[in-house]
Amino acid sequence: MTTPSAIIFGCEGLSLTAGEKALFARVNPWGFILFKRNIDTPEQVAALTAEMRAAVGRRDAPVLVDQEGGRVQRLGPPHWRAYPNGATYGKLWALSPDRAREAAFAGARLMADDLGKLGITVDCLPVLDVPVEGAHDVIGNRAYHREPTAVASIGRAASLGLMAGGVLPVIKHMPGHGRGMADSHHNLPQVDVGRAELEAHDFAPFRRMRDMPLAMTAHIVFSAIDPDRPATQSPVVVNEIIRGYIGFDGLLMSDDLSMKALGGDFSSRSAAILDAGCDMVLHCNGVMAEMEAAAAGARPMTAVAQRRAKAALRGISGQLPAFDRGQTEARFDELLALVA
Repeated sequence: MTTPSAIIFGCEGLSLTAGEKALFARVNPWGFILFKRNIDTPEQVAALTAEMRAAVGRRDAPVLVDQEGGRVQRLGPPHWRAYPNGATYGKLWALSPDRAREAAFAGARLMADDLGKLGITVDCLPVLDVPVEGAHDVIGNRAYHREPTAVASIGRAASLGLMAGGVLPVIKHMPGHGRGMADSHHNLPQVDVGRAELEAHDFAPFRRMRDMPLAMTAHIVFSAIDPDRPATQSPVVVNEIIRGYIGFDGLLMSDDLSMKALGGDFSSRSAAILDAGCDMVLHCNGVMAEMEAAAAGARPMTAVAQRRAKAALRGISGQLPAFDRGQTEARFDELLALVA
């Protein structure tokens, strides 16, 4: 079988076009990602994920989604329940860390139940960024807390909840977006504090959760480490910080290639991300011309990336523990009522 390309693609609409099917068959992306534009009914989403896997001929091709809760929730009412933002678990933490962890696990387990029925196997959760005063609101209440230990503890509970339901978590945005004073969807943020402060605050939750299977990078310049390149495209950040100091050995994907924080054409963006040491390029918006260019700069997954990918997928390959959705929802709602 052909080695998958080190790229994840979105698509334009509710089903694949002939052009998308042809591109995916030719490029063989490792996986796919869904957004609100791709989601209507449960039946439609399940058909789309099956169509994506059929296009590359791999039944285990990962399908990702950003289902955090709050303002980043691709699936919602009327077909799926609304979930709280990350800061809600931080409020619970102030009452009881144990209850915060229990709620984060339960919420993620319910999300996994939603996603698994649709053929979605990866959720880009948890957000491990630790905000600081004055930072841009792009993270804001998506974050669990302003204390790194609490962030890591809640994030681990959420990750375990997803995996208990057969869905892989993605810890993001490594090595930390909480200090960014700009929205990397539109501009390139630069963080100018020293490495010691970054290690104690920004990097700390990721180091505590370095055993997770998947991670996503941050499009942020850390001037104390590499003043010239965003973390996503920096061999220094990837090798010395993410793989070195943090000690993460899972599959590392970029944040979205089409975000305006990155410069250059899409082929060179892809190449720079992989040259820096990321395992995987992520392109989300489904624009065909951009996908063609991004694919041109990508390449087959390395042997190391394939090892990491296989290890991740093994984590959700077994039989799922028994799950009572009604009982879990009742307890989840009871916990959320404590901070309503």
